[in-house]
Amino acid sequence: MLHQLDYLREINTASVLLRLTLAMFCGGMIGLERARKHRPAGFRTYMLVCMGAALTMLLSQYEYHMLNTVWAARAAETGIRTDVSRFGAQVINGIGFLGAGTILVTGHQKVKGLTTAAGLWASACMGLAVGAGFYECVGLAFVLIFVAVHLLPAVELYVVENAKNMNIYVEFQSLDNVAEIIGRIKAKDVTIYEVELDHGKQDPSQHPSAVFSLQMNRPGTHAKILASISELEDVFVVHDI
Repeated sequence: MLHQLDYLREINTASVLLRLTLAMFCGGMIGLERARKHRPAGFRTYMLVCMGAALTMLLSQYEYHMLNTVWAARAAETGIRTDVSRFGAQVINGIGFLGAGTILVTGHQKVKGLTTAAGLWASACMGLAVGAGFYECVGLAFVLIFVAVHLLPAVELYVVENAKNMNIYVEFQSLDNVAEIIGRIKAKDVTIYEVELDHGKQDPSQHPSAVFSLQMNRPGTHAKILASISELEDVFVVHDI
């Protein structure tokens, strides 16, 4: 073991800052790879979940430390013999159901609300820290969560727009239009590696649709592909998912 890191394993301001920042960085790097592949859970979602988990662990350590030092006399008077971190665990479990209610799968086969659910969960973790009086951790966590939610969407958007992978949803007049759509896509030097067709037979009022999974061979072609497909007369809806 590295004894030089013992100070950072204790509960202090430097340790809290390092742990939360490292969790934010590691989660964001994993999410960055998912965002490049155009998966629903991406950059900020991974970042918030990893940071919330780190915050929960810090809170558990803080409560244990306080219960055996500052709160020891009061705990002895009241006869507390339970693990106080279990209270927070129940809150985390409960907020999971609330977060699940914000996640939607649209008719265009697009998942929405994952970042909202992750932010809600991270906020719940921060609320536990507030309730425990862990003020140093609360301030740092608030700044990092605020940055992830308000300042990093532009970074995530840039990554997605320049990603090598792209999924597009297209609604068209009939299945005869698929070949023409594929021709437009391939004309932009793009590789199609999967096509999911929906014939629209279950609902007579619904047009046939398809989800094309694409791989960009040249950067900056996302908008050009969407514009090229939208120019087709028999295409009603086209957008990135």
